[in-house]
Amino acid sequence: MTTIPTRTLNDGHEIPAIGFGTYPLKGDEGYQAVRSALDSGYRLLDSAVNYENEAEVGRAARDWLEDNGVERDALTIQTKLPGRHHDYHLAIASVEESLERMGLQRIDVLLIHWPNPLTDKYRDAWRALVDLRASGVVRSIGVSNFTAQHLADIVDESGVTPAINQIELHPYFIQEQMRAEHQARGILTQSWSPLGKRQAPFEEQPVAQAAEAHEVSPAQVILRWQVQLGNVPLPKSATPERQASNLDVFGFALTEAEMAAISGLTREDGRLFDGDPNTHEEM
Repeated sequence: MTTIPTRTLNDGHEIPAIGFGTYPLKGDEGYQAVRSALDSGYRLLDSAVNYENEAEVGRAARDWLEDNGVERDALTIQTKLPGRHHDYHLAIASVEESLERMGLQRIDVLLIHWPNPLTDKYRDAWRALVDLRASGVVRSIGVSNFTAQHLADIVDESGVTPAINQIELHPYFIQEQMRAEHQARGILTQSWSPLGKRQAPFEEQPVAQAAEAHEVSPAQVILRWQVQLGNVPLPKSATPERQASNLDVFGFALTEAEMAAISGLTREDGRLFDGDPNTHEEM
């Protein structure tokens, strides 16, 4: 089984260097996919209120821990607060509901799913997350789909910097400016749609050549590119074989030339969506 390195967050806690994305897995399929991912070696599970699968993720995690006699701290379970719950008291109640659905006493990582600028209440939501962390209900707090300005707003007002910003990031959309912003602030970058989703660049020459050179799959090349950039990618698959393959990216390294060539695939139209497709979120 692949041994996964960890990344240290700005709050001192560690998370695995790669995680398992769970959208749009639901029901029994979702439960079985998460169990399979855990058996493959994933230890970071990413969920969200708007994925409507917190119950399945939580049950799969609890059952796996019990069946394997593993302590709770072995897993990092992450979920997200939806935009409709950005009012301070609604945010507190929403997280309590997430804990109940997941059957957990603690959420390891809680993110604001989307700044929802139309309501302009993301500062209130962040204040709630800060207080939830202080109470011990949540271990680490962060955001998702925040721009540099959104980050500045919450940090300037609260004095607390998010540990994570989860953003769309893949070879067609490398997010150079946001990664630089994260580095300057000590924020870890998590990547959703890390393979490029419908536009996965598996047949692009830099990816295909690197896959051939290292005798790995194009998906493994892209995920290794993510890891070497310092990102934490969140690939998702319900297929056990693909789950294991996606996780097996720590036994080889891309050269500087290969890294540069893959990054060179970025393009202005590379972004898939104006908002977050992994959600029923209000835009």
